[in-house]
Parts: sequence; C-alpha cells; structure tokens
Amino acid sequence: MLKYETISELVSEATKRNIKISELVLADQAAGMDKTEIEVYKKMKDSFRVMIESVKVGLQKDLRSTSGLTGGEGYLMNAYAEKDDGGLSGNFMSKAMARALAVAGCNASMGKIVAAPTAGSCGILPGCLVSLYEDKGYNEKDIVMSMFTAAAFGMVVANRASLAGAEGGCQAECGSAAAMAAAALVELRNGSPSQCADACAIAISSQMGLVCDPVAGLVEIPCIKRNVSGLAIAFSSADMALAGIGAKIPVDECLDAMKEVGEALPSSLRETARGGLAATPTGKALRDKIFGKGII
Repeated sequence: MLKYETISELVSEATKRNIKISELVLADQAAGMDKTEIEVYKKMKDSFRVMIESVKVGLQKDLRSTSGLTGGEGYLMNAYAEKDDGGLSGNFMSKAMARALAVAGCNASMGKIVAAPTAGSCGILPGCLVSLYEDKGYNEKDIVMSMFTAAAFGMVVANRASLAGAEGGCQAECGSAAAMAAAALVELRNGSPSQCADACAIAISSQMGLVCDPVAGLVEIPCIKRNVSGLAIAFSSADMALAGIGAKIPVDECLDAMKEVGEALPSSLRETARGGLAATPTGKALRDKIFGKGII
C-alpha cells in the first residue's frame, strides 16, 4: 500500500512500473477500499459529472450568493470569452477562467460542488479539466483518470503540509488546488510522472505565502477571483514542466516550505477575517452591511 507521505514515492513507484501515477493510485485505492477498480473509477467519474453540472449552474446570469456580495462573475467572463478574439488571454483561457468563476460562484450560492481539495478552491481543477473536455475534446476516461493523480498529490499535501486556509493560509487551498491541477494537466498531455511532480512544485512555489483573508469571513471576496489566478498558474506550471523546465527545488521540499510558511503566518491572515483585504475600510464596511456593526 502507498503511504502518500511524499510525492517522490508516487513518482518512483509509477516510474518503476512504467505506468501513469493515476493507474498506480487507482489500483492502490481499490485494494485499500476492498473494491474493484471499476467501482472506484465510477465514483471519481461521478465527481467529474458534478463538476460539469456546477459549471452550468455557475454560468447562470442571475446567480447570486446568499450574502449578496457576489454573483454573475462566471456569466460575465463567459460572455467576454465569446467575443471575436476571446480577450487578451484568448478564447480557451477566457472560457476556462469563466468555468473556474462559475464553480466558485456555485459554491457561494450554496450549490453542489466538489471540494477539490476545498470549497474555497473548488473552481480550479474543474476549470482546467472541464475546459479540456468541452473545448479541446479530451477523452472523459483520461480526464477522470487524471483526477486520481490530482487526488493523490492532494493527499500528500494534506499529510505533509495542509489543505486548510485556517491552518496554512490560502496557499494551502488555492495553492494546493493549482498544484493538483497542474499535475493532472501534465498527465493528460502524456507527461512523465517526474514532470507531474515538477508542475506541482512550480505551482506551489508560485503561490507560496498566499494569505487567507475572506471579507466578512465568507468564501467569496477575494476567494472566487483567486480561483482564476490558481487556474492560470496550473496551466502555466504544467506547460513549463512539459517544456522540460524543472522545478529545481524538489516538490516535497516545496511542501515542507509551504508548511513552514503557513505556520509562520499570523492568525489574522489565516481565515479569521482580521487582516489583509478583510481589514480594509471597504472590507469592514461590507462586513457591517451583512452582519451589522460591532461584529469583530
């Protein structure tokens, strides 16, 4: 059985067997859960279907969060993406951004999402994978399999560092999600297990120190927009790794550094809404508007 304590373990074992990380993880999880690989695969496929549906929900024009602070971002970005030139980032990336916003918006409006790995970072992996499926024609089976690689890397992050904004800042949420997505993207492009690890490391290092400062304590501002930033980092990290650009700092060392940085963050920057953007005059005014004055 795999221990999921280091990504180097996953890379080494997959390389030794000359298989993809996803194939290694699917077999390991099936054995550990006393289920068939088909059963475990089907459950992951169901998760991908939820991702697709949450994109559809989040793209609705009139969607609004319960607080009223956010809503419609996915719709606006999608409309922008459908312009002739697709905007500065091009049609594909603009639509991928729209999907990331859509899923995060679906979450804020109390819709059904897949925490990948958390609700606050739920738009990054779907934004990447649903875009490849719907706009690039990638095979559904390959995409679902890549989710096993993403999940395995996420398990290592959870065991070695943290996935919680309250514990490690947003680097532990959007940073981890971007790293997981980057690894999945590399595998989908037939990259090697070691390139998956490089992409993960690059993504982690690109968001090192990102704080968790939700306005009014709600997973909306700036969380929803950070899903787009995480998506862009996932794609760029994957492309760098596929181009043969190594991470230089091994991925497991990056995770150790992320844990150290997270522990060094003051409590005001770890989901307490007492620092960062949450402590700005506008952030406080929005908090007071929702909950009333005097709420800390």
